[in-house]
Amino acid sequence: VQLQASGGGLVQTGGSLRLSCAASGRSLNGYAIGWFRQAAGKEREFVAGFTRSGGSGSADSVKGRFTISRDTAKTTVYLQMNDLKPEDTAVYYCAADRYLITSSIRAQSAYHYWGQGTQVTVSS
Repeated sequence: VQLQASGGGLVQTGGSLRLSCAASGRSLNGYAIGWFRQAAGKEREFVAGFTRSGGSGSADSVKGRFTISRDTAKTTVYLQMNDLKPEDTAVYYCAADRYLITSSIRAQSAYHYWGQGTQVTVSS
């Protein structure tokens, strides 16, 4: 599965961006999907994700601001980011796995497929 993340850019504090994660030529139905981010000098961290059964979860730091969704064909997963803050600045990655169990949704080591990352920069 090849994943393509896009939609990053430069935005001011309080602004919004929508990231997309598309799988080349195939459906992501039945896959667990995760969005992760890595700020400069920091560890990669979980942002939000879908379980294989369609449940979702997000990190406390983005609750109420970021929303994960998917299109009806389940070929693309989105991360709508609102009320962006400078601390949201990072490279954002999407990841997928066909066999990931729900309890591992936040664990980057549990994902087999990764996109290339898209830079999000929030200016103050």
